[in-house]
Amino acid sequence: MIEFRSVSKTFPDGTTAVEDFSFVLPSHQTTVLVGSSGCGKTTLLRMINRMVDPTSGSILIDDVDVASRDKVELRRSIGYVLQAAGLLPHRKVVDNVATVPILKGQGKAEARAAALELLDLVGLDRSLAERYPRQLSGGQQQRVGVARALASDPNILLMDEPFGAVDPIVRAELQVELNRLQRELGKTIIFVTHDIDEAFVLADQVIIFKKGGVIAQAGTPAEILAAPADDFVASFIGADKGGRDLHLQQRPGDDGLTLVVDGNGRPLGILDDAAAATRTGQGVGP
Repeated sequence: MIEFRSVSKTFPDGTTAVEDFSFVLPSHQTTVLVGSSGCGKTTLLRMINRMVDPTSGSILIDDVDVASRDKVELRRSIGYVLQAAGLLPHRKVVDNVATVPILKGQGKAEARAAALELLDLVGLDRSLAERYPRQLSGGQQQRVGVARALASDPNILLMDEPFGAVDPIVRAELQVELNRLQRELGKTIIFVTHDIDEAFVLADQVIIFKKGGVIAQAGTPAEILAAPADDFVASFIGADKGGRDLHLQQRPGDDGLTLVVDGNGRPLGILDDAAAATRTGQGVGP
């Protein structure tokens, strides 16, 4: 569990990114922080691994204040995926993935063997292990970035707009893969994006921000789609546009999933059986 207690952040130039933010992020779920540029979502994410320290307030992981922990040790215990993957260009793929385990004292051969298994997990062929990042496509680089973030088997995975630099088709594929990984691994994922569609596809819980880290609405995708908190949220999720003519659609097969689909036929989220039954009775959308 990650808890923010009255957190604020003002940078040296006087810019206040976050004002008095308090929230508890649940364990083993995907929480997506979404909002326009400058709303404080990335600042909040980077406070968790102390890439940014708060001006006031505290952040606790399982009731331990992160300020009491060594920064290097903390960062090595938390997976971190960036938009540009952040791979070391002079190291082969397998060595990029094995970096943190080796830094933590694991033997090189063992770390490389585990790295190959992680390539399998994220859907990359092992033949890519001996290539350099420049020899990979953008989507492949991002998969390597996810594998590297998982290499030390962290409980927490921070993802800062990781799919923002790839084309829409690859982005959709990566979203599907992340959902699969989360079903298999059950990590505590904090995901930052400015794309509300991406948030609805990935999230167990969505937090929509206004400027200054102010929460406009927090809830499941189904809750937000069914009842936007105010005009700001309705506008942000596009509920006032024709493309947000939302309805429920049962997915073929025996998995029991019900999709929230917009007026253009794009799936925006998934309802579980209980939520689907409730929403079917009262409708979805404003």
